[in-house]
Amino acid sequence: MAQESYADLVAAEDVLLFVNAAVTATGQREFRSAAGEQRLSLAFLHEYVRVNYRRVYAAVLALDINDHNAALIVRHLLESAGEASPEEKRTEGRLIAARLAVLPPQRVYRLLRALRTAKVNNRRTRAIFRDWLAARPDPAFDAVKYRGGLKSAARHAHLPYDGGELGDFLFRPGHRPRYEHPLLDAHRRAHYEQGALYELPFTVAEGFAARHGVPREVFLERIAPRTTRLERLRVQARAGAAPADLATMPLTRLAGYVLSLGLDERARRRAELTGALRASALRAAGPHAGTWGRVSAVLDDSYSSAGSGEKRRRPLAVALACHFLLAALAGAGAYRGRWTSGGTDPLLVRPFGATPIGSCVLDALDDSPERLVIVSDGWDNAPPGLAGEVLRVWRTRLDPDRRTRVVHVNPVYDADGFDVRRLAPSVPTAGIRDAEDLPALVEVAEFAEGRTGLAELYTYLDRRTADFTQDSRCPRST
Repeated sequence: MAQESYADLVAAEDVLLFVNAAVTATGQREFRSAAGEQRLSLAFLHEYVRVNYRRVYAAVLALDINDHNAALIVRHLLESAGEASPEEKRTEGRLIAARLAVLPPQRVYRLLRALRTAKVNNRRTRAIFRDWLAARPDPAFDAVKYRGGLKSAARHAHLPYDGGELGDFLFRPGHRPRYEHPLLDAHRRAHYEQGALYELPFTVAEGFAARHGVPREVFLERIAPRTTRLERLRVQARAGAAPADLATMPLTRLAGYVLSLGLDERARRRAELTGALRASALRAAGPHAGTWGRVSAVLDDSYSSAGSGEKRRRPLAVALACHFLLAALAGAGAYRGRWTSGGTDPLLVRPFGATPIGSCVLDALDDSPERLVIVSDGWDNAPPGLAGEVLRVWRTRLDPDRRTRVVHVNPVYDADGFDVRRLAPSVPTAGIRDAEDLPALVEVAEFAEGRTGLAELYTYLDRRTADFTQDSRCPRST
């Protein structure tokens, strides 16, 4: 019995380790590890969990993992379909279909190309992607915007596109003098008619505008009604202009935009930026707003929060977003955040200095909070190890009844450790990518603190799987 309990403990630790990696790791360079190290570490984890815990590996698709790992899980499940039982295949099929429905279409088309390269072309795979393509709202839109991906998918999934104008558009361009579908015909006319390009999706029209020599300012003004919110944000960021719909931006993305501004501009636009961050945080808190009681936070703005060239200031953006979200979750006057730099103005934070997590935790615990949330990459170095010792003594000597709930969320994957770096064994740690996921991740982290083995973990994953497959439109359900 003791051996079984120990095996369950190891299995639960393995699964939670993989969940942390699936939330934070994207195979890109981090502050302390190169992209190659990240990809190699992540590949090992995927293989290990898929082989040893296939049921859980598939169920992770129902959690708030990032799109990169979701696509990897789908690919590995389909590549290794022969290892699954019929019941596992049915469950995996529902999970894959639900996850594909919420993945960005360009990532799904990229996944299809990877499966085609790997020669994965069984009946089950074709059926899954035929269903996904059949559910796309406008095949003509995909044919114009994702032409290469749809062509590859049509060949791979054996789609009946041989006849009809969609098949002619994909495989026999120039065969028809005109198309009945207005978008397909606009694409045909855009080769020689400037006015037609403003009927196309932004990314496609951009190429035609460059070919026709349309001035950038004229093109952006006329194409504006056809752009999505994210496309407008990208264009405005390249031009250095302030987004027009600042208050509607997602919280972590908004925090990243704020950090991209100079300190003088942040100070000058203080009221506007602070108001937008608070509004976005309140929207992200949703029904949890004002329900967390007294909350203290330790927020890492040390030099390592600068991230990397591929994830510029990403850890600091997550910390800033968490600061405003925690204030909304705690309610009026019940929150206090402490930055490791000692700064008191969240709007002017910048990556600087060492990481004195331990002394900040001591100060935060003096507030006697109901919850203490630590947002850090886990590198406590001023002095090294102080945070772990403070948390150990607090949990074992001063607060054995757990009156204060402590959780550490980490936005950085540690390739060497195959996990996010932890501050103390006695404190649950969860990987985090977007601050908006904080309420759900705290639930996972506190579940991990129980150390109750696989039975409760399976129950939790089964519940999330059922919720996710019933409503695939809402992957962030908590």
